[in-house]
Amino acid sequence: MNESFTLLTEVKTSLLHGKGLFSKLAIKKDTIIGTLQGVAVTEDGPHVLWMNDGQDKFKVQNQLKYINHSKQPNVAYYDDFTVVALSDIPIGQELLHNYGDDWS
Repeated sequence: MNESFTLLTEVKTSLLHGKGLFSKLAIKKDTIIGTLQGVAVTEDGPHVLWMNDGQDKFKVQNQLKYINHSKQPNVAYYDDFTVVALSDIPIGQELLHNYGDDWS
């Protein structure tokens, strides 16, 4: 299991939404930060990702679930469930993913 996110990140209070995931170290662009761990579910809820246009739902159960939404993301989720840095992320910056147009 890839748990590099425990070395690279920490959960802290977010100004955007409740808790957030923040870099503990500088993270270079294209770094694999970690792999989402969780279970397939049928209902929406907290920390549930919608995939394949909402047909598949996945409840994230590791600390990567604290990545909040932004229209200017610095990380992305890939089909293999890895989370990858889209840009260089300095120490202390919140990790953000674009969850799509339905999020504000």
